[in-house]
Amino acid sequence: MYEEFLKQIEDFIFIEDKPEKADVIFVPGNGYPQMAEKAAQLYRCGMAPKILPSGRYSITAGKFAGVLEKKEYYTGAYKTEWEFLRDVLMKNGVPREAILREDQATFTYENAIYSRQVTDREHLNIQKAILCCKACHARRALMYYKMLYPDTDFFVCSCCVDSVDKSNWSETNEGIDEVMGEMTRIIKQFSVMLKKN
Repeated sequence: MYEEFLKQIEDFIFIEDKPEKADVIFVPGNGYPQMAEKAAQLYRCGMAPKILPSGRYSITAGKFAGVLEKKEYYTGAYKTEWEFLRDVLMKNGVPREAILREDQATFTYENAIYSRQVTDREHLNIQKAILCCKACHARRALMYYKMLYPDTDFFVCSCCVDSVDKSNWSETNEGIDEVMGEMTRIIKQFSVMLKKN
């Protein structure tokens, strides 16, 4: 019974889909390069014609907190998450004209809200979308983007950036804290959204 409960948590938090050809690849704002690197790889494979990285900086930090991994390769003086993610994409073979701009969001729900504004402004009909996000962040990111794009089919292509994934999260205190923290945030944030609706 205990193992079954853990598996239910894993299946809820960690989402990984096989990508299909889509209209856009979304990359929610962050300071890790891996998600944008994956988005670039998918773009080079012809999985989508446009990539929309999103983010100003974390609302809690009040500024871009900096590159969190591969600092020796991504060395720009980035003022926003979007500037950083654009640089990652371009250094990994994505042309500037394929990268859309959203540089105002300060938390995940805003990533989805402002991304929708960008795609509407560009008159893009998003029937299918790929979402490149952090592994532990997959459920919450999908929840928000799906709220803003209710008629879109999403394919989640997540990245493990901090050694916490579906196979090992319950083996360390750090992994437990991260996954339980995500569960708590989902419950709190979704309850607020339900009450507003």
